[in-house]
Amino acid sequence: MHGVAVADPYRWLEADDDAEVTAWVAAQNERTREALDALADRPVWHERLLALAALASSTGARIAGSRLFTLERAAGQEQYVLAVRAVSGDLAASEADDAEPRVLVDPAGLAADAAVALDWFHPSPDGRLVAYGLSEGGDERSLLRVLDVDTGADVGELIPDTRYSSVAWRPDGRAFRYTRYPAGEVYEPKVYEHRLGADWNDDALVWGDLPAREAMVGVSSSRDGRWTAVVAMVGWSRGDLHLLDESTGAWHAVHVGLDVLTRVRFDGDRLVAVTTLDAPMGRVVAIDPADPTPERWVTLVPEGPQVIEGVAPLRDSLLVWGTRDASAFIEHRARDGGLIAVVALPEPMSIVGADDGDELDVGDDEVLALQLTSFTRPPALYRWSPGHPVEPWTTAPSSPIVATTFDPDEFTVTRGSYRSTDGTEIGLFLLHRRDVTPSAVTPALLYGYGGFSISMTPGFRPTFAAWLERGGLLAVANLRGGYEHGEAWHRAGMRDQKQHVFDDFAAAADHLVAEGLTSRGKLVIYGGSNGGLLVGAAMTQRPDLCRAVICAVPLLDMIRFPRFLIARLWTNEYGDPDVADEFAWLWAYSPYHRVVDATTYPATLLLTAEGDSRVHPSHALKMTARLQAAAAEQAEHPVLLRVEGRAGHGVGKPASKQADEAADVLAFCAWQLAMAALPPD
Repeated sequence: MHGVAVADPYRWLEADDDAEVTAWVAAQNERTREALDALADRPVWHERLLALAALASSTGARIAGSRLFTLERAAGQEQYVLAVRAVSGDLAASEADDAEPRVLVDPAGLAADAAVALDWFHPSPDGRLVAYGLSEGGDERSLLRVLDVDTGADVGELIPDTRYSSVAWRPDGRAFRYTRYPAGEVYEPKVYEHRLGADWNDDALVWGDLPAREAMVGVSSSRDGRWTAVVAMVGWSRGDLHLLDESTGAWHAVHVGLDVLTRVRFDGDRLVAVTTLDAPMGRVVAIDPADPTPERWVTLVPEGPQVIEGVAPLRDSLLVWGTRDASAFIEHRARDGGLIAVVALPEPMSIVGADDGDELDVGDDEVLALQLTSFTRPPALYRWSPGHPVEPWTTAPSSPIVATTFDPDEFTVTRGSYRSTDGTEIGLFLLHRRDVTPSAVTPALLYGYGGFSISMTPGFRPTFAAWLERGGLLAVANLRGGYEHGEAWHRAGMRDQKQHVFDDFAAAADHLVAEGLTSRGKLVIYGGSNGGLLVGAAMTQRPDLCRAVICAVPLLDMIRFPRFLIARLWTNEYGDPDVADEFAWLWAYSPYHRVVDATTYPATLLLTAEGDSRVHPSHALKMTARLQAAAAEQAEHPVLLRVEGRAGHGVGKPASKQADEAADVLAFCAWQLAMAALPPD
């Protein structure tokens, strides 16, 4: 390609429906099971992880009318269920708020192995109906359904090809705008209007002026139905904004072709928005929908040292939120943007979903429902209203009162920094048990991501919790490519700047060792998806970096990645190997192609799933084969592959399967770091 000879000896493993590939995967899984099932403390890890995975959690809050919709997972449930409860402005906890939530949809019961999951949901403005998506086996290719909230009955709608669907209900609740892909396609989503009871095949096209076939599209409408906004994302830095005046049928291209993101909310006779236009850290603006050109925007909250991510209108004021030092902040501001109060949070936390572009919902009674999480607390439901503190929604099954089997106060969390290879200061969270003093003999797990504008903010993971309980050190690095310092930080780790991310990560490992917090032989590096690419690049560029690698659902062949599934979506982030200059960036670090024969690489566990509809499993398969053929000292540095059946990229994986995988991960780490085996209880 482009004059370069590209070796690809394991391309045959891309044919995932081939009998030879199936047999090869089965043999690899058997080899992995023999190795991991022989570890004496694997059952102990598994038992503990089952308990941690069973901790209640809550996410996806939406307020519609006087109802609050959430995704809840009570103790022991395999999947999140869609639940509804009443909401009022009385934070003394009204009788309605005290009522237990009512389950509307429990997807786990739709398959014997609990592999059906809720992908998304959107209630109608009055909370009477809710549209939601279901998918099976981790494929995320949603089927849209509609439920009557009062009766719990399905109203008979079934619309396919609604992956990641955005839904904007019409004011009367009898129709909605939504995004749908062409049949069998993974690209070219367009906006249609569906009237309840009509044949979806006859749905009218509302908007389809895509800037690229790989664009991702979101739609929203004003409460009175006068205005509709469409955002067409091209990559993670550009979002073309279009506005429809429903009274005239006229579309206005607010900004098109600019590397700018603008997230709008309808606020009476205006829009309020967070934009990166002339503000890489974000600013809040007011927009007149009748004259929405950017030159006419009015800045309400200017760009500052914190990253502004969202804004929500209240009756006569605004909520603004984002991150500061990689932890969440929320501010209550006047309608003109003036600061009223900083909303205090219980500890350094993350707002669940906010980094994925989800917006916080404020009810008519000015009650804010939000889910918060930290490194030591599962996502839980809280509420706030003007003049009151943030407090637990105490009657939720996911109350922040964590089960007595896990005590968050037993652990310490600090955030410091270190210097990358070019001198850039990188943030680093460090966690351990309070009675542990990290030293060169402390087992350490270094986690990172570094891409797609995703910030590594505090978040609970059973895997991390179990590791910390065992006395391990956890380090989470805020690498370039994320959004910890806004869009400029993201751009410093994408496309031709991607090597910065790998350098930042290697420098984090070097920092932990240099500071005497661990040693090379006691260090594991861990990443998934884009983070799988990260650890793949780290181990091939620095085989001496650590003792072991956990490489989950990874991209590893950066020359062929756009050819599979939805991966062309990511060429804006990484580059396109079909373009000569961009091929050169990718070729320089593509982990699969950087494996060198007769090299001692760290012990490696690669994880993938047969139903992954984001990153093709062949990345992990081909890398496994290449490492096994090339790596020296395999007896002491094994390369193992774990392929999960009836699962995908991770979203919607049943809790028991999550515990199975995490037990394998931690048993592998303990084995490779020579941690003393735990006896069974």
